[in-house]
Amino acid sequence: MNELAIELNRTLDSSVAAAFLSETGRRLYFPKGIVAQSDEAKQKARTYNATVGLATSKGQPMHLDDIMSVFKEGIFKPSDIFNYAPGGGDKALRAVWKEEMVKKNPSLEGKLVSGPLVTAGLTHGLSMLATLFFNEGDTIVLPDLFWDNYDLIFSELRACNIRTFRFFSDGGFNVSGMKDALMSLEGDTARILLNFPNNPTGYTPSRKEMEEIVKALKEVADSGKKVLVICDDAYFGLFFEEETAKESLFSYLADAHENIFAIKADAATKEDMVWGFRIGFVTYASKGFTEAHLDALTKKTLGAIRCTVSNCDRPGQTMLLRAYQSGKSVASDKERTFGEMARRYRTIKKTIATHSTQYLEAYPFNSGYFMAFDTKGRNAEELRVYLLDKYGIGTVNIMGRTLRLAYCSVEEENLEDLVNKVFQAAAEIWS
Repeated sequence: MNELAIELNRTLDSSVAAAFLSETGRRLYFPKGIVAQSDEAKQKARTYNATVGLATSKGQPMHLDDIMSVFKEGIFKPSDIFNYAPGGGDKALRAVWKEEMVKKNPSLEGKLVSGPLVTAGLTHGLSMLATLFFNEGDTIVLPDLFWDNYDLIFSELRACNIRTFRFFSDGGFNVSGMKDALMSLEGDTARILLNFPNNPTGYTPSRKEMEEIVKALKEVADSGKKVLVICDDAYFGLFFEEETAKESLFSYLADAHENIFAIKADAATKEDMVWGFRIGFVTYASKGFTEAHLDALTKKTLGAIRCTVSNCDRPGQTMLLRAYQSGKSVASDKERTFGEMARRYRTIKKTIATHSTQYLEAYPFNSGYFMAFDTKGRNAEELRVYLLDKYGIGTVNIMGRTLRLAYCSVEEENLEDLVNKVFQAAAEIWS
């Protein structure tokens, strides 16, 4: 094993993170190779810098004028667009994202958390976490209504076992089911991933439910189990009901218990409406962490970034940072988008309420981009294909028993017709 990896492992051995490092995770480190030496040269190479494999002329990257010309003159330099980004992301963007994260999650104020590391989208972040903290045969606990990419990432890519619990109980999040699933795991570690607002259901726990989730996780930790909690906050901020919890679960777990290792995976993708930029973030915290622990985790994650994508999208980071630092309409654009999503949410909820639950019953939903129907034992794929073939309506089948509607991509004035046709189609094939 590389000496740098051994050194990082020694640092982490006194933390809860050590219990979760996979064999690959223990081997990973950030090399003092080309990237590290180039970073050092940027600071000290006053005469010539012959380190980076990037062609320059007069201090700027060589480039295609046909690409540079699409950017408004005087706004960006070629280096803002064509340079490599640092492995963990633009430092200024990381700082801004952390500031914004604390603003959105006031409970994080004063708590020790890592600097967010930029990933090539949230999926890349989750994939790296799977590599760092999951061995073949490890078990991850998920609610039974989950994004299908989790199956690909954890089950297929890392050969992990998935154990599910029923998402809903009595119209809300099934806290006791979650706790029982964690306590039933053999050994002294437990891994769970929670996604709020949830994809596919569009549900976020209420404030009271969130308190109960935190309490249950602390009770699992009190039992002696070390608990890894990955908080997938892809749709964070799109909360449409007053009683819905408005802060990330991560903010409550950051200093909840020495046996709880909390990870926040989020992204500018939905929060800032830059889907194609592929800019995600990973942030670490635990009550028992020190700055040294966070630094070691950061370096291992930098190693994971280095050996997968090397570094992430520079133009996207540059443009997002500029919008945050000097944009004139970021807040108003986001407020307008939230208002539109809230109106669509209320329209679709109102229309669903006018229909019988004989064939389809909506799962509780209150946030995000989606809502989903329980097909009550009937084949959701049959309904999906029928809607597509007869009505030209695209929907998503989840595990054969759930039909998901993404109301984010349908105009508000068309939502009533969409819902009516879905119910009509269900009656046509199942009556």
